[in-house]
Amino acid sequence: MAQEITVCCADTRPRGRHAAGTGQSPLGIRPVISVKVVIIALGAAALCATAPAPHIDPALDKVLAAFKHDDHPDLRGVVVLHDGRVVAERYYNGETANTLHDIRSAGKSVTALMVGIAIDRGKMHGVDDTVWTYWTESKGSAIGDVAIRDVLTMRSGLAAFDEDPASPGNEDKLDEAPDPLAFLRSVPRADPPGSRYRYNSLTAYTAGLVVAKATGQSMADFARTSLFRPMGIRRWKWASDAAGYTKGQGNLSLTTRDFAAIGEMVRGEGLYRGRRIVSAGWIRNALAPKVNISASDPYAEGYGYFWYSKVQQINGKPVPVSFASGNGGNKIYVVPSRHMVVAITSSAYGHGYGQRRSEAILKAILAKDRP
Repeated sequence: MAQEITVCCADTRPRGRHAAGTGQSPLGIRPVISVKVVIIALGAAALCATAPAPHIDPALDKVLAAFKHDDHPDLRGVVVLHDGRVVAERYYNGETANTLHDIRSAGKSVTALMVGIAIDRGKMHGVDDTVWTYWTESKGSAIGDVAIRDVLTMRSGLAAFDEDPASPGNEDKLDEAPDPLAFLRSVPRADPPGSRYRYNSLTAYTAGLVVAKATGQSMADFARTSLFRPMGIRRWKWASDAAGYTKGQGNLSLTTRDFAAIGEMVRGEGLYRGRRIVSAGWIRNALAPKVNISASDPYAEGYGYFWYSKVQQINGKPVPVSFASGNGGNKIYVVPSRHMVVAITSSAYGHGYGQRRSEAILKAILAKDRP
């Protein structure tokens, strides 16, 4: 599985009376330091220098501490960033800062970022292209004629609905298919493309497949070099299907801190610590609501390119929020007006209280935050 090793920042301060000025160990032996070790040390020091030091906000820390007593023992972690700096962080029920956590469908939002990066790099022309432009074998099928923009807004028109087990394109049937690509080509059309929002994992899987076809490599490999490595994310896993294609519909595992880092990059409109990851235009377009989904989703009002939006009412004032969302309450909340990102990892898979709890955590944080 696509994964890299974390580089930890080492404490290089002198320790003990033998450490400074002698060039020797406590045993009087002069150490031999290889060039490779020096390079690794300098690289680690550079990573330390670019990482903002935490400055914990007592009021926000108190908010997070209260959720230690939640009735359900499946909350995992919360990281709050303000202007890219950690101002509150807490882990629950055995989770740690180093634990990789399956963010489920919040991975769809990362898939949308990968489409944007592919377009930025000239691997794809744009969202007006159809699926068959990149996946030629799909021409003539219901999915083949769908524009990428309708894929990214869950308006592919496919007869696929995750909440209906009998739906021809239900996500469980996709997971069980021995040939996922043949399965995708076989799913019939239920509505004209672009006419109806219907949440389903099959559409997001299609987006990941298109990225793979356009770039000539798995989406996980493309993400490694164009997203994770440039952001300093060294440990992650992204599952692939029976055909070897990365699951664009989810199954991405990250630490809570790195989950928050992706939110910070989005808040920075594609910039992360001075480095351009995704174009600002793509981020703005991806987050801009394209479909009103308030009638079908109690936690969201608008839907963009696999990103949600909602205006929260906090202390009588509107606070616009964009967010990624996954089963169980996994969230990246991006709050530009507060210069804030809130990342929540949770294992309440299949339970509605997970979504309610994550929104409650967000609202409690915003209520205590000093804008």
